[in-house]
Amino acid sequence: MEKNRLGLIGLGYIGKIHLRHCQRLANAKLIAASDLSKKALKIANDAGVKKTYTNYEQLLGASDIDAVIIALPTHLHTQCAKQAAEAKKHIFLEKPIARNTTEAKEIISAARKNHVKLMMGYPLRFNPAFCKLKERIDDGTLGEIEIAHAAYISTGPFMHRAEAHTPLPVPEWWFNKELTGGGALIDLGSHIINLLRWYLGEITNIKSHFGYRFNLDFEDSATCIAKFEHETLAVINVGWFSQGYHLKIDLHGSVRSFSVNHSPSNPISTIIQMLTRGYSKFHEGHFIELQHFVNCLIKDQPPSPSGEDGLKDLEVIEQAYKNQIRLD
Repeated sequence: MEKNRLGLIGLGYIGKIHLRHCQRLANAKLIAASDLSKKALKIANDAGVKKTYTNYEQLLGASDIDAVIIALPTHLHTQCAKQAAEAKKHIFLEKPIARNTTEAKEIISAARKNHVKLMMGYPLRFNPAFCKLKERIDDGTLGEIEIAHAAYISTGPFMHRAEAHTPLPVPEWWFNKELTGGGALIDLGSHIINLLRWYLGEITNIKSHFGYRFNLDFEDSATCIAKFEHETLAVINVGWFSQGYHLKIDLHGSVRSFSVNHSPSNPISTIIQMLTRGYSKFHEGHFIELQHFVNCLIKDQPPSPSGEDGLKDLEVIEQAYKNQIRLD
């Protein structure tokens, strides 16, 4: 079988995860990577990537690339995705799709106009535990879902410090609202909102309260109350205030309740998983989503989550930013 030829744009934290997983894809081959950092490009070279570029436009101009994985900062998504579409490259785009709904619509329009596939990077949708919960919802095991609780608490932009245990600098774009589109809600909340929409249907109303622990220009924590089309209510908590990691979904139905807790394995288990499978259980969803993307290219099927999913998530997030409540 002829393999799909991939290009990877962006070799930051998530880009390096995709770099590692691309080496394990049976029906695709990563042949090119792009990043401004020569150190990052050397990592790609050492991983077997033959072509590297400091300018992603050069990568997009290569005739031997079928699709690209875009893992750039959010403010670069629109320009890069539109150029990729115009170059007739299928697109796997990291969340959030863009900084705002206007940019998201531009990306979707460019993909449609150029007849290329567009998939959003939402790994929780492919994590086996969260997929099993989806099955329990669909087969009626939980009954009608009345209340949902979702929490995603992590280090946010300070993860660089947490991982290295040294005061490494955080990239400046993280702290510029014009470049990020917002704070913890758009960063972590996009994952949770997308997952809950998959579980419970569309959100009809959402209100929010924001926290500013670090005195930034945008929220570093958010608590939202969302109402879904079938009357389910969800409380969503996201935040960057912890040096730990906590991601949990609780669904309470008319028959029973069920919870999923997503957390990293201990270091020894992670090493064993990496040696035996090439990826950790914690990042399994990231690998499976790339498999899905490539399979859709081979079968000429529309991938999911789609660009439209990414747009709907941003529409909800924009509504949450507008519908703030004060708790004085």
